[in-house]
Amino acid sequence: MPLAAPPQASYNPSMSQKRPEPKPYAPAPGEVSGEARRAGFKLTPEQAQGLSQYLTLLLKWNRAMNLVGRADWPGVFRDLTADSLHLAAFLARLDLPEAPLTLDLGAGAGLPGIPLRVVWQNGDYVLVELREKRAIFLSQAVGALKLPRTKVLHGRAETTLAALPGLGLGASRADLVLSRAFMPWRQLLPLAAGLLREAGVLVILANEPPPENMAEDLAASLPEGVAFRLVDSQVYQAESRPRYFWALVNAPSMPPLKMSFVASSSA
Repeated sequence: MPLAAPPQASYNPSMSQKRPEPKPYAPAPGEVSGEARRAGFKLTPEQAQGLSQYLTLLLKWNRAMNLVGRADWPGVFRDLTADSLHLAAFLARLDLPEAPLTLDLGAGAGLPGIPLRVVWQNGDYVLVELREKRAIFLSQAVGALKLPRTKVLHGRAETTLAALPGLGLGASRADLVLSRAFMPWRQLLPLAAGLLREAGVLVILANEPPPENMAEDLAASLPEGVAFRLVDSQVYQAESRPRYFWALVNAPSMPPLKMSFVASSSA
């Protein structure tokens, strides 16, 4: 007996058309201000507008590029963007020039750099990113938000100083280097030493406090000619866990370490 042909599905025109995916929700500036207040910060209307634009752009691009793990803007704000607000307050207490040159290594999705520049616009700021697609996103975000004196450098961190003249920034070394999950800190220090001026500051965004015996650790692990000293540290409560800032100076003669705890609330 011949095999029976499988039953034919009835044609439904709606099944042949791919349904459009919902657009990412765009948070209103007032909603962003509310989240900032819950984290302990007061934004100006201009800052709230800028962060609203950034979050909208980030979530739109995230659908194609997986820039961040979170897909909801409140979650992104509480777990990632709020770090930039804490960082701005931390930078304000460091001994930096009035208009520092800042290098943000491995800028990725622009966290902490883009929100930081919305609320902290001192000096020139360079977002350094090796991955081309992320560098394109950063350029789009900087342009959309019209962030002043903020540049995107698509390239390796090791060649940043040589690339600065192409950005119109001259060939001087940086006053400040920022690193968030760019590389393990012991490997980072020799690289940062080559990017920073003498007495320049490296700020590391970390998930753990600096080692208690860091002075001995630095003395034992750094290559000859590289000298850093931990001069400040801060812990704050993010949505998921405590987080830390370490500030290390590229010079051995600075004041002793200060430790501080800054508590913040998250909804």
